[in-house]
Amino acid sequence: MTSITRVSTDRNFPRSSGILFGLGLGGFFDGIVFHQLLQWHHMFSAWYSIDSVENLEFNTFWDGVFHSATYLFLLAGLFILWRAARRPHFRWSTTELIGAVLTGFGLFNLVEGVIDHHLLGIHHVNETVDQSAWLYWDIGFLMWGAVMLAAGWNMIRRPYD
Repeated sequence: MTSITRVSTDRNFPRSSGILFGLGLGGFFDGIVFHQLLQWHHMFSAWYSIDSVENLEFNTFWDGVFHSATYLFLLAGLFILWRAARRPHFRWSTTELIGAVLTGFGLFNLVEGVIDHHLLGIHHVNETVDQSAWLYWDIGFLMWGAVMLAAGWNMIRRPYD
């Protein structure tokens, strides 16, 4: 009995892995910097204010669920990159990797910002400032995401290396 081994002829850099890395890194940045270090907000802090131990425990638990999801993005990206890198004559591209990561990070900011900050209102970027300024921080977060998305998309559309 003969077995036929299928060899992939696609030797291009897997952009989806970089986008997943960017989504994961965007989530980790948000969770580590905004939730933990600066303590500007927690996952549901606009709904459950951090004014009691019970609410802090609730928010901290959901921060952990959020971090777990971002961890899964990184694992998926690693899996895709690992499979692609094992192909013969795989074409590595620093520009495409950086561009895809920026695209994913920007997507994270835009999707998370629109859904969590604006549609659901479960938290806002900086809840330590006067509530009248929350919208400005939320819009700045979206602008930051849009700039990263545009820069990353430009890099992967026209790779230089």
